[in-house]
Amino acid sequence: MAGGNTEEESFVNPLGRCSIFYYGVGHMLNDITSACWFTYLLVFLTDIGLPPSDAAIVMLSGQIADGFTTIFAGELIDRYGHFKLWHCAGSILVAVSFSSVFGGCLPCKIIGSSSLSFETMSYSFFAAVFNVGWAATQVSHMSMVNCITLNSTSRAVLASCRNAFTMLANLSLYVVAFVVFNIDTIRSGINVENQYRWIAFLSIFIGCCFVGIFHFGTEEPRLKREAREKGHARVSWAHWFNKVLYYQVALVYVLTRLVTNVSQAFLAFFVINDLKMIQSSKAVVPAVIYISSFLISVLLQEITWTGQRSRVLYSAGGLLWIISGAGILFLPSSMSSFIYILSVVIGVANALMMVSGVSMQSFLVGRDLNGCAFVYGSLSFMDKILCGLALCILESYQSSTPGVSNDYHPSFQFSVTRYGLGLFPAICSLAGVLVTLCMKLPDPSFTPLSDMLLA
Repeated sequence: MAGGNTEEESFVNPLGRCSIFYYGVGHMLNDITSACWFTYLLVFLTDIGLPPSDAAIVMLSGQIADGFTTIFAGELIDRYGHFKLWHCAGSILVAVSFSSVFGGCLPCKIIGSSSLSFETMSYSFFAAVFNVGWAATQVSHMSMVNCITLNSTSRAVLASCRNAFTMLANLSLYVVAFVVFNIDTIRSGINVENQYRWIAFLSIFIGCCFVGIFHFGTEEPRLKREAREKGHARVSWAHWFNKVLYYQVALVYVLTRLVTNVSQAFLAFFVINDLKMIQSSKAVVPAVIYISSFLISVLLQEITWTGQRSRVLYSAGGLLWIISGAGILFLPSSMSSFIYILSVVIGVANALMMVSGVSMQSFLVGRDLNGCAFVYGSLSFMDKILCGLALCILESYQSSTPGVSNDYHPSFQFSVTRYGLGLFPAICSLAGVLVTLCMKLPDPSFTPLSDMLLA
């Protein structure tokens, strides 16, 4: 019994810096490809000639495949474990398929077809395959947090470190994109395909390097294995569905992902089409967002996390997004430089909302380790499906609805891009804040992190 208590205490003790670092880099391949997916997919597909409605179908097919895979992967991980095996298999699938999403229509070249319908189906297939691998990697990596440690602050620090490397992955993408867009400035169809093909290949290479570091430094979590060996029953779905907190955390997480993903998808359109900025701006402006997000994510690793603090920080991030959304909605192209100030605010808001939103999931799971993968999988399912539908609807309106001009300010007009980047995220942020204020998160009963990651 004493040995059991000692082993229990080892899981309650704060994690070391190396363990946190090795875990944090494990999602880099997913993050850098996801940044490219949401920032450039719709831009790329419309640049090579697909109608916006067809581009939206490609995006939606990927999101649907992602959503259903999260449920499937979450259930199997809860039953059998093997987090690292799922992570490795998913990463291989992502690396192999992602270049086909941005590498031009290979099946079209093989059969010599120039049909837009066939091209749309081809891109939709590779988008679905890519998202199947992406979902397997995401669910295994996120649910691993609760099986690495029982210390609630260490769990939040793991999420914060993961978020910091998410920002680093996004920055890496935008540095690559900035270089590629400045080297090749000719806007022909072939050159556009070559630009995004290079961006895809370099993104895969960078991400795979960090996946290797993750698998080298991270062991298969013992908590999950020991729970199965001790005969702990798997937590049923009904257990979560009977919890009010599950629905509240699900709403907050889904709304947060809608804020970050939808805004990211429309940012490049807004910078180029609405603000009339140069092509390289669609790499520079997102980079500013992720630099500020990275800095905030690092600072968030230095605090002790409680349920109350998670709610306060999330609400602060939501309010910042509401302010930013209003600024984007009314920003004229003659004042385009102000987008950099708004980008800093958006970056801070994204970091606060994502880190605190993910930490709420750890508060929800607690010690119910045999059901943690279902929680992350089901929340991701709702996130992917709703993000896909939102982007599909907004993009379809973008192809048929002209901007509404303002007679007093010719350099400004309302557009679907402004609604997607400004109004929609602001409304979702407001809803997330309202849900958070009604939430009652349990206070942690474990020892706070005494050795801060960056102390």
